[in-house]
Amino acid sequence: MTSPTERPPLPPRSPALALPRADGGHYDELHGLGGDAPAQARGLGPAWSRFFEQMGPASAGELNRRAERMARQLRDDGVSYNVYADEHGQQRPWALDLFPLLVTSDDWARIETGILQRVRVLEAVAADVYGPCRLVREGLLPPALVQGHPDYVPAMHGVRPAGGQHLHIVAFDLARGPGGHWWVVGQRTQAPSGLGYLLENRFAVTTQFPQAFEALHTRRLADSYRALLASLKHLAPGGEEPHLALLTPGPYNETYFEQSYLARYLGVTLVEGSDLTVRGERLYLKTLHGLKPVHGLIKRVDDTWLDPLEMRADSRLGVPGLMQAVRAGNVLMANAIGSGFLESSAMLGFLPALGRHLLDEELALPALHTWWCGEPAAMGEILPHLAHSVIKPTYPWSLERGTFDVGVGPLLNAERLGEWQARIRRAPDEHTVQAYLPTSQMPTWRPTGASDERGIVPSSVILRVFALSDAAGAGPGTWRVLPGGMARLVGVDAGIASMQRGGSSADAWVVDEHAGPGEGLESGLGSFIPPVAVAPTSRPERLVTSRAAENLFWLGRYTERAENAARLARIILEALHGEEEPSHAMLMWLGQMAESTGLVSTADPSPLQWRERFERALVQHLGNPEGDDTYSVAYSLHWLRGAGAALRERLSTEHWNFIKQAEEQFLADWAEIQRFDPPSAADTLAALARLSKNLAAITGAQNDRMWRDDGWRLLSIGRQLERLTFLAEALSRGFYTNAVHDAAGFGVVLQLFDSTISFHARYQRSRDIAALIEHVVLNLQNTRSIDWVVQTASGRLARLHEREAAGVEDLSRRLPMPDIDQLAPLCVANEIGDFTHLQDLLAEWDAQAQRLSDDIALRYFSHTDDARRSVGA
Repeated sequence: MTSPTERPPLPPRSPALALPRADGGHYDELHGLGGDAPAQARGLGPAWSRFFEQMGPASAGELNRRAERMARQLRDDGVSYNVYADEHGQQRPWALDLFPLLVTSDDWARIETGILQRVRVLEAVAADVYGPCRLVREGLLPPALVQGHPDYVPAMHGVRPAGGQHLHIVAFDLARGPGGHWWVVGQRTQAPSGLGYLLENRFAVTTQFPQAFEALHTRRLADSYRALLASLKHLAPGGEEPHLALLTPGPYNETYFEQSYLARYLGVTLVEGSDLTVRGERLYLKTLHGLKPVHGLIKRVDDTWLDPLEMRADSRLGVPGLMQAVRAGNVLMANAIGSGFLESSAMLGFLPALGRHLLDEELALPALHTWWCGEPAAMGEILPHLAHSVIKPTYPWSLERGTFDVGVGPLLNAERLGEWQARIRRAPDEHTVQAYLPTSQMPTWRPTGASDERGIVPSSVILRVFALSDAAGAGPGTWRVLPGGMARLVGVDAGIASMQRGGSSADAWVVDEHAGPGEGLESGLGSFIPPVAVAPTSRPERLVTSRAAENLFWLGRYTERAENAARLARIILEALHGEEEPSHAMLMWLGQMAESTGLVSTADPSPLQWRERFERALVQHLGNPEGDDTYSVAYSLHWLRGAGAALRERLSTEHWNFIKQAEEQFLADWAEIQRFDPPSAADTLAALARLSKNLAAITGAQNDRMWRDDGWRLLSIGRQLERLTFLAEALSRGFYTNAVHDAAGFGVVLQLFDSTISFHARYQRSRDIAALIEHVVLNLQNTRSIDWVVQTASGRLARLHEREAAGVEDLSRRLPMPDIDQLAPLCVANEIGDFTHLQDLLAEWDAQAQRLSDDIALRYFSHTDDARRSVGA
């Protein structure tokens, strides 16, 4: 039996799994060695030894497979981050390393103590700055770091925030130095990011190492998220059941994925500024059925953009009047407006004295030595030592000040250092200098064959940890530290750990050999299920914002539009290459439908003139997502994905993956088709067949995997209206061109209505026009018949109307709904063969569907009531 003082033996492993030491001068997380430790052989640290023991004799190939599985999982979950360094600004897959950073319970105890102390100091500083201002008056804080900071908001001076707290979520960036001690590098107080990514990291990594996660007694995260949600509800001004929302800049923000993920995990409404409005100094959410009060906001929009009336007038991210609602105490803000000045890198240099003054305590967790160059003595002291320092902006970017990238002294030559010295002398207060710290290095996995460095490679790491309010659990003003964090790895050329500059991340496990058995891995909302089921006192309804309603409506329309375009394209290509020569009437009908639906442009030849050129133009336009002069399949898929991206908090992971796969696979297929001249009709048909399967999966997810609320009804209405206009026009043109009267054309009409099998089962090979009209127009058992579409859309509209005010028009009565008794007049043709009654009905359906679309948008997607009232009324 191994004694407590002995290190456990190294696990058996493949020779390919070399365990290199950290670079000289860096603390070695894997071996537990300081930067100045002697180079003699030494085993792994105890936690890492147990980690590798749980893997067994894993080979490089096995770790490659795990890394591939994890990367695929992240892609399937749609985890993304917009890398600023990417000149194209693309949403890239989230970069996550296979191995976690392991933090021992002893190290964590010191971190936790120091973080809880520091967050108390920050809260006290915020309360003083926006209250009595003693710290500035007594010289403990320079006025330039407070009133001169762009994120200081004078309009909030003297305002007691709702719930009495300024801060609710604070992030701290920590680094371990060569001696093994942890140091504070920075802090985030305005709108800290990472809580959503942290959850995804945890789930992705523990999926690959479940035995190690359990064996190391890794501390769970779910309780801390529960505590934060309970704290916000406890402090919000809405009574027992306040309504909380997460304010996002929208789907084009670089961290939108985590914002939607976190909103879904916490069970709060994800909102954009346009979803909200202020009435009578109160904040409301625009929903399908009017305005609903909002009592608390977790904001991920910087303060400058929150209220165009009082902050940036050009902001479209905020809410006019929000500041007044906050000042009135009617909205809890997490964090309070104006807390951003605490993020200044210069603030770290003043916190030790502030800790002594405010708490009568020395800070237990030190920060890196920091010099604010706005103090002449500090500037004079640090300028000769820039080569061993990091130069940071004191203030964030603003219209008045601008900003600059971080300068890392050890990476600069003498000329660049001289330029920095001159810049600091010209604008000393805008520069803060921090001691350079060679951060610790953790093991990371580089798939073999990916680069010259293969296998386990040491990488420098910064650890972001979060302090979360715990007012509901431990009382007002209390906090807890999330047991773990998000490790950020230094980018190849960045010199600093920054996701915005192309760095990557790792999960962070707090391992505790004294902990009891765990409760299982966190997996989404399941972590929030209480151990004892309690009958709810009410049946809360999931609110549907006007913006979500609009996106759901168009999600349905673009799903149907893509299906229709793909089906029509397949029918055209099959008709052009079928055994039976297409008639003049059928070619005319197909050409008109192709042009009408945007498969070809008006400038393209018709199939009656140049069949081959028409086919080439059709295939060429299929993959055009721009929609300059056509609105083909790729165009519909592009906008289908855009609508889905704006609804990430409402769509299941599988649903979102179907949407992504439909577009990506079709574009890849189309690119392959374009390699040949002329493009192959067979390959195009195969690509369209694959797309049809993917679209069927999307439709299945919409029908079987979505909550049946009014948002889903609008999605369904959007699909039915799109289908109605398409089918009504197709049938009308089929009769107008006489295509329905020849054998091939009759069959093509049935194909377009996806009714060939059901029609032949009922009428065998009949080509009777009355039978066709009965089957595709009036038969309510046929889900592709026009009357079924009309009945379904009208039924969904009627359900929406149930909750509308008296006197509002019932839109469900707009569409004419004929019954089977009207079959006879619809089958009557005049003396020249025109089915006028049928054509009139089809034209009425088409016109009413388009008017309904406009009226639905006016009624449900935009609230104009009380528009003339002043915000403060």
